[in-house]
Amino acid sequence: MLNAWTEQLNAEVRDQITQWNNDDAIGAIVLTGEGRAFMAGADLNAFSDRVKTTGKSDVSTGFGGMPHAEFYYRSKPTIAAINGCAVGIGLTMVLPCDVRIASTDALMSIRFIKMGLMPELGSTRILAQLVGLGAATEMSLTGRMVPADEALRIGLVTQVTKPESMLDTAIAKGNEIAANPSNAIMAIKELLRKNPLDPDIERVMERESIRDQIARRHPNHEEAVSAFLEKRNPNFE
Repeated sequence: MLNAWTEQLNAEVRDQITQWNNDDAIGAIVLTGEGRAFMAGADLNAFSDRVKTTGKSDVSTGFGGMPHAEFYYRSKPTIAAINGCAVGIGLTMVLPCDVRIASTDALMSIRFIKMGLMPELGSTRILAQLVGLGAATEMSLTGRMVPADEALRIGLVTQVTKPESMLDTAIAKGNEIAANPSNAIMAIKELLRKNPLDPDIERVMERESIRDQIARRHPNHEEAVSAFLEKRNPNFE
């Protein structure tokens, strides 16, 4: 199973993540693919039908309500467990995830150039932020497959594991993150979304200070201090 992107798959992914975000019992979300691929790009049959119908590619984005960078940035923490090929939109959809863990079998490619198309969903910025402009440019202009060990070396993924332990590793990482206070998690995600792109260090520190003052007044901070003094595990909201 290669999990090619379709409008139906898109709707299912977005709806499911939205449900999990609305469920207070869930602290982090793990995304993985069924079968031997994470997602092998868009369904090329849909591309063929579009070209035949219009005589040229549609000028609109074509991705409709596809989960994009801002969707993931505002979501609970997301961990991508890349179990196989993550190609084209299969790669761009995991770039904004908070953590990316790859199987040793994984292959990743921002392959739009091979179809004469442009990388989308913010990937030209996010990929460059993760791996540097040089590596992002080379990947985007060649469309080549990047193996897991290289992906780890350049910062495209944060960890590589054996296929049989990949999902357990991703779930363990999700549990590790979810054990922390959710109010602080979401505030940190917001800071990491805004501050790396802001050249004004004073404004960066101001955002941090405002959110830190809010966090200091939250019951979770009081609970963390009490748990430390009482030598017990904290019970966060």
